[in-house]
Amino acid sequence: MADEWREELLGTVSSYLNRGTAPLYVEEGGISVLNQKCIRNQSVDFTGARRADDLRKAVSPDRKVRLWDILVNSTGVGTLGRVAQLNSIPEPATVDSHVTIVRPNPEAVDPRFLGFVMRDLETDIEALGEGSTGQMELSRTRLAFLPIKLPPRSEQRAIAHILGTLDDKIELNWRMSATLEAMARAIFKDWFVDFGPTRAKQEGRAPYLAPDIWSLFPDALDDEEKPDGWKAGKVADIVHFNPSEILRKGYPAPYLDMAALPTQGATPDNPIQREFTSGMKFRNGDTLLARITPCLENGKTAFAQCLDNDAVGWGSTEFIVMRAVPPVPKPYSYLLARDPPFRRHAIQSMTGTSGRQRARTEAVAEYPLAMPRNDALWTVLGNIIDPLFQRIAANADESNTLAATRDFLLPKLMSGEVRVKDAEKLIGEVK
Repeated sequence: MADEWREELLGTVSSYLNRGTAPLYVEEGGISVLNQKCIRNQSVDFTGARRADDLRKAVSPDRKVRLWDILVNSTGVGTLGRVAQLNSIPEPATVDSHVTIVRPNPEAVDPRFLGFVMRDLETDIEALGEGSTGQMELSRTRLAFLPIKLPPRSEQRAIAHILGTLDDKIELNWRMSATLEAMARAIFKDWFVDFGPTRAKQEGRAPYLAPDIWSLFPDALDDEEKPDGWKAGKVADIVHFNPSEILRKGYPAPYLDMAALPTQGATPDNPIQREFTSGMKFRNGDTLLARITPCLENGKTAFAQCLDNDAVGWGSTEFIVMRAVPPVPKPYSYLLARDPPFRRHAIQSMTGTSGRQRARTEAVAEYPLAMPRNDALWTVLGNIIDPLFQRIAANADESNTLAATRDFLLPKLMSGEVRVKDAEKLIGEVK
């Protein structure tokens, strides 16, 4: 540790440090309530938040999150001590009683630097928990006495800039991928749900697609309100469900658990190597759809692009695996799995006891579809959406490299083992 670094307590460099309270939950409206599940991979996922009525039960201004607030999971086992910092706030939000807000005091510490310090100290924060093995608690008093090593302010800013640059590029990749997916979903909905080109032709509106694509759509809807000449069928006609693959028991293979599936976006967490026992098997190009409550309702779905060539992965028995049948392009199954009417159908098919309900694969496979008889439209669709999902995969690969660089540098910069100039050389062209 460099001589000019000093030690402070977390409480002395924070302007606010407190847990949330139990809000008055509502189905919609109000403000977001961030909970433990919203804090994962050292980032905050607002899509997993519940809603609270802050008019009938007011939330104090201090408990409404602010930019650069650090959120700490403060109860539980396995999630205790997880940390994430808010570098953006898409909507007003608070936290529930299982999450502590640590608000950096900008007069005492660079706010973003403190966020990286606490990410580096997650194991130490977890060790502050008290209680039984079944329910650990992290008090704000113990958290306030967490020792923090601080370099001079100029070095704090420099370290935060280096690590923040990597985080910002990862965030930019995520936003780019979200835009690419939105483009693909808009095309899917227009062509295969709303039948937009055919409706436009029937109503005499001007073409809005290239002539060679426009000509592939029928000129009118039939009596069943599907494009004239298209086939009425079901998902199972063009998507294989839980296709058969071979993995040997006891041999390691890439594994994804339920926690690895995102509630938004196509990209799951990186698979880990685990000896195969039993579970759903998949390949790149397959869609993984959570079938159990509440994961299905929460949107847990992924498009697999994370395996080595020709590798077979495996995952939770609570996945439904969907594989598009050629010439249907592979991402079609994912776009369908994200489509709200299809998801409602899957949710309505759920059976079982309360809290353990599952969508029935057979019922999901019966979802009705209208589909073109001519392969040409499938080919055109693939030519458009395949590159979009290839770019999403490339963004994920780049983000994995950036995250590995960040995670390598984080403890070394925080300990003083690596100095700022050396770290700048390492990240090189990353701006």
